[in-house]
Amino acid sequence: MRKTLSVDRPDLSYAAYARERLAGMPSPADPEAFALAYHLLHLSYLVVADLESHVHRPRGWTLPGFRLMFKLWLLGPTQPARLAEISAMSRAAVTNAINTLERDGLVERRPLPTDRRAVAAALTPAGEDAVQEAFAEQSRREQQWFATLDADERATLTGLLTRVLAARPEDAD
Repeated sequence: MRKTLSVDRPDLSYAAYARERLAGMPSPADPEAFALAYHLLHLSYLVVADLESHVHRPRGWTLPGFRLMFKLWLLGPTQPARLAEISAMSRAAVTNAINTLERDGLVERRPLPTDRRAVAAALTPAGEDAVQEAFAEQSRREQQWFATLDADERATLTGLLTRVLAARPEDAD
């Protein structure tokens, strides 16, 4: 029996419809894996778009630029290669983001005391103030997104996502 598509939430209705259609298909169709990936990707897209439009674009930033500044705020001066490693970004993307943030006076490059040829990226005082302000706004927005879940549900979802990320295929990097 075919489910009717909801006019209220066409994105969710489509996902239910696609899952139902996939359930009748032979392997390798996997309706549960599809639904999980679909909803995860869809939620990720919506959250990223929301954070960029409400928090970061008004400041002239992208979410990846904010994420780099946030890491520098927590870690202190950090080499670009390390930032790439922990950000799931290429070194070139990190360098480009640092160049933009440096141009805007939010980040600076500093020689490492142990190796004068190597550099670390660090927040400027203006960058530190800006990231703290943006973090407060982003945190409020994240709380709105996940307010439908209680504390235990948020912890469970975080644990499950962490487990999937830790077990990702070797060639998924």
